[in-house]
Amino acid sequence: MNADKRRSNLRRLSVTIADVKRISATDLHLRTSQIVREVEKGSVFVIEKRGVPVAELRPFGSLPRTRRLPDREALLARFPRVALDSGRILEKDRS
Repeated sequence: MNADKRRSNLRRLSVTIADVKRISATDLHLRTSQIVREVEKGSVFVIEKRGVPVAELRPFGSLPRTRRLPDREALLARFPRVALDSGRILEKDRS
């Protein structure tokens, strides 16, 4: 693969500040279909509310998942078992 083709492929994969388009929440509301089509093609948008960035819209899967949810069962197993019924404890506290 020649150097020009590698650079072209690299440009498609990476997004720089210059590639990010800034739009207002109103523009997103008015042009949702057009913006979604651009995102499908690889564009990235920063949505602003009164000039303050509030969200980023990018193609799905373009960022690697960095955080996994903990295993619920393993998390619950770390807590001690309580012999009392929490409903009864609450009833007692209320009376």
